[in-house]
Amino acid sequence: MRVSRSFSVPVSLLTVGAFALTACSSQGNSGEQSASAESSNGGAVELTYVHRLPDGEGMVKVADIVAEWNKEHPDIKVDSVKFDGKADELIKKLETDVKADNAPCLAQVGYSELAEVYVKGLVQDVSAEAEKYKDGYASGAFDAMSIDGKYFGIPQDTGPLVYFYNKAEFDKLGIAPPTDLNEFHEAAAKAAAAGKYIVNLPPDEAGSILPALSAAAGNPWYEIDGSKWVINADGPGAVKVTDFWQTMLDEKLTSTLPRWDDSFKAALNSKEIIGTIGAAWDAALLQGDMTGSENEGEWAVTQLPDFGNGQVTGPNGGSGVAVLKGCQYPAEAMQFNDWFNQQTASLASQGLVVASSKETPDTPEQMKAFYGGQDVMSELLQANNNMASNVLTIPGYSSVMPKINQAASDLIAGKLKAKDLLDVATTESKATLQNLGLEVAE
Repeated sequence: MRVSRSFSVPVSLLTVGAFALTACSSQGNSGEQSASAESSNGGAVELTYVHRLPDGEGMVKVADIVAEWNKEHPDIKVDSVKFDGKADELIKKLETDVKADNAPCLAQVGYSELAEVYVKGLVQDVSAEAEKYKDGYASGAFDAMSIDGKYFGIPQDTGPLVYFYNKAEFDKLGIAPPTDLNEFHEAAAKAAAAGKYIVNLPPDEAGSILPALSAAAGNPWYEIDGSKWVINADGPGAVKVTDFWQTMLDEKLTSTLPRWDDSFKAALNSKEIIGTIGAAWDAALLQGDMTGSENEGEWAVTQLPDFGNGQVTGPNGGSGVAVLKGCQYPAEAMQFNDWFNQQTASLASQGLVVASSKETPDTPEQMKAFYGGQDVMSELLQANNNMASNVLTIPGYSSVMPKINQAASDLIAGKLKAKDLLDVATTESKATLQNLGLEVAE
């Protein structure tokens, strides 16, 4: 799923200011918890899991996965509920439910949203239970469900950046997938001379892709120094990334179409765009965008080119399943949480790059066919293992991202330069943190 950052945030930074709302009592009873209160008298524990997984055609439905659990665990009954709104809408609903002592025990939460739900007092510390299951997950992903050494759930999927390209078109042009920025520039120039682009700078995704690329360059935008947030959005790695894009724009070597616009899909299908940087979860989406076109069987996935920090990529997307404040059965909730997130084949059918380290799911046959027979899941797992660690997202970043996206649009239009975009990121991040009552290092 699309949502992600890794967190390890001192409590002191998140429990001050207007955003630090009073947490609901951990003794509160949710609707499903009230119904299961008789468990102490021998009845089954009843839990609710709220998710935002796609549950699309050809996927193993969440309800079917849960039904298998219920068949095997009659003492812990789980009801799955699909939430069809956006992530921020789900958070608003959960906030209302927690305050009303009517929240589910488990809910899908993006890594980039964990700081917000923690600050709002919506999640429950389940560190003791989490410790039982940590060996089953990639360490970076597992730590993404933690704040200040406390764990609030189990990771589900990740979104390391990778490089997608049309191998057939690359072969025609006599170019190879670039392994560093010099090769990237040379290949892009050769492709542009033929009227094609091997990369796209999407203004509607700039707030996600730029910090992820900066992390790949060894320069995460945010870090913690004692009790203060440090903003490094204009650090050397960030500058290297934006300078790269500035050069690509100046020399007209990149497409600039919005990722979530039909124009992007059209450019893929016409083979105007023959390469793009995207998160691992994009593998299934790009396949869907080009199904039925001449692109089938021509595309491939490889590792992100070296942005200055070796074979390292950055995180863009991913989520976990958190235990919410008020859940009376955290042990049972975490037992199901772990079991569910180890159903790797079923979750992979949902288009997820699973966080589990126990088993690499097989690449779905339709995906393998689209990507020329490639074992895509193995390639994505390699990217998972190459992902930068200690990548933080500030609370309130959802309000910063639109400002960065607009700055990217202005950059593309020639209204500002790359450095100006980083200035926007720095200024808006600082203002957001201060508005939340959080300390910012000067």
